[in-house]
Amino acid sequence: MTGRAHGAVTRRGPLPTPPYDITVVGAGVVGTAIARSLARHPHLHIALVEAQDDVGQGTSKANTAILHTGFDAAPGTLEARLVREGSRLLAAYAAAAGIPVEPVGALLVAWDEQQLAALPRLAEKAERNEYHDTRLIGPEELYDREPHLGAGALGALHVPGESIVCPWTTTLAYATQAVRHGVDLHLNARVEQVSRPDGTHHHLTTSRGTLRTRWLVNAAGLHADTLDRALGHDDFTVTPRRGQLLVFDKFARDLVRHILLPVPTALGKGVLVAPTVYGNVLLGPTAEDLDDKRATGSTADGLEGLRDKGRRILPGLLDEEVTAVYAGLRAAIEHEDYRISAHPEQAYVTVGGIRSTGLTASLAIAAHVRDLLADTGLDLGPTEELEPVHMPNLGEMFPRPYQRPELIAADPEYGTLVCHCERVTRGEIRDALTTTIPPTTLDGLRRRTRARAGRCQGFYCGAAVRELFERAQLPASPEKVRP
Repeated sequence: MTGRAHGAVTRRGPLPTPPYDITVVGAGVVGTAIARSLARHPHLHIALVEAQDDVGQGTSKANTAILHTGFDAAPGTLEARLVREGSRLLAAYAAAAGIPVEPVGALLVAWDEQQLAALPRLAEKAERNEYHDTRLIGPEELYDREPHLGAGALGALHVPGESIVCPWTTTLAYATQAVRHGVDLHLNARVEQVSRPDGTHHHLTTSRGTLRTRWLVNAAGLHADTLDRALGHDDFTVTPRRGQLLVFDKFARDLVRHILLPVPTALGKGVLVAPTVYGNVLLGPTAEDLDDKRATGSTADGLEGLRDKGRRILPGLLDEEVTAVYAGLRAAIEHEDYRISAHPEQAYVTVGGIRSTGLTASLAIAAHVRDLLADTGLDLGPTEELEPVHMPNLGEMFPRPYQRPELIAADPEYGTLVCHCERVTRGEIRDALTTTIPPTTLDGLRRRTRARAGRCQGFYCGAAVRELFERAQLPASPEKVRP
């Protein structure tokens, strides 16, 4: 770095009085990517404001964790372009930052003649989206590739470029780089009102007081339409679409080799079976349009519906243990495309309608927003390169600390297991509790280390993990955490 001051992470107390140049609302994967991109301009004073107590607490933490190729996006849309660009950017970023990615490939499986007839059209769509590696395969090759697949499949479209990725680490990596390069992250700061009384600064009234900013970027996810309307626009409406998922134990991992996708419908990509970088297998999601943007609970009907679909796709999966159930809300809108637009007269950029492809597209969305800001009159000033960040590995296909003798020799804490299901060590927990953006809850610690995320769900290690968490030395000032 060039001597630039680090940013700060605040969770309580009043917000700073001096105005910011740019404030990004929403610290999900898209908001943190935008803040990281803007942090490359050292003379800008930037804030990242989040309603909840951690980054990545909304859709970003509860998704299918797929790094898409964009093969099935609507050709010619902004989403198609940004997913295509973002896929390359995130793959390179993940490799440099130590974020686990596995290029397992995907199979779109046809279970009837109508679905089989749709596969060539999907291959043609992939070509229009500049993805040229799809291939139609017959049932013999399909069952060679997936011997545990349910009976009756007629063929598939092979998409070798589809990958699985760690969504938790991705969001945290973006936020960490942003804070280390001067961005102030304000957590527990729900935006309640917005005004621009002097025509120069937006006044954001939050649950922690008022923050002033010259430019405003709305990356509020499920609540992006609410903030957009508060600024006089009526461009889109977010309908929360709940996706419930079942997480199966690691013993199920040998049952599936690819991401198994259904032929998509108007409601989305449908129910899939996919491995995870953590060694589990996912089944889901459902697609339920709701009115409540907080309805992240699972339902008996939803889970039973998933089991019925899973029984056809991968019958043996239903004999395995379920270690977790969760649900996420996707920001479905009435338009086919992202709603990203600049309003220069208001010094405001909307980043709305970012669906499940937002993880893949995040870095490309960030670059697009930065360009919009520059094109609408904001002087970004000089650019500096960001110092690399290296994240702790949470993936099973890469060496974990307990598997690294040289690391243990240098620090025995990396050889002391605390969570035996997930092989999480005292050293990893210590590091997570003292990092740039430390967790404030046990769930936050789980997303940073996988502690308590295994088959016992913390039954055996919960007390030890909680003790380490509660004994963690907090900074002298409870209001501000500096890296």
